[in-house]
Amino acid sequence: MSEILIAIINNGGQYVHRIYRSLRYLKVDAKILPNTITIEELKGYKGVIFSGGPDIEKAKNCIDLILNLDVPILGICLGHQLIALAFGGKIGKADKEEYALTKIYVDNEDDIFLGIPKEFNAWASHKDEVKELPKDFIILAHSDICKIEAMKHKSKPIYGVQFHPEVAHTEYGSEILKNFCKVCNIMR
Repeated sequence: MSEILIAIINNGGQYVHRIYRSLRYLKVDAKILPNTITIEELKGYKGVIFSGGPDIEKAKNCIDLILNLDVPILGICLGHQLIALAFGGKIGKADKEEYALTKIYVDNEDDIFLGIPKEFNAWASHKDEVKELPKDFIILAHSDICKIEAMKHKSKPIYGVQFHPEVAHTEYGSEILKNFCKVCNIMR
């Protein structure tokens, strides 16, 4: 692991270090960076993960990064919501806040759900969610209380998941992160 391959943008979420450790368990070198970073400072990374966080206003710098990066992107929780905002989707208060295990139903396995069962349990911790899918995105997964648990841009390697694949409670979370690393051409 001589080269840092994945940039993890820290939006102040409680699980940002879990993302880092989960990637290290996969033998993928990563670095946690502040969400005030510039696009120039992200040159050379093979992929970028936008973490969750408590305050969308403090993470708005990420929208410019999301729109202008030319590498695969994965947004987790707030990162998922930022991707939606960047591309014209809408976020809002969830009808029912999730702070527990929830059943995820995979609608379209695409790249990040390859080899993952059509139903699995995942840890969710959020009070806001994507309410309206951005143009040029497809839904990859839903739950009983969130219709857009995961999404992907139709032509770009940009993914968002509302749940937390980096925590131990999420079944197949390592496989989801590994699949993202494959999209980044880091793993086979």
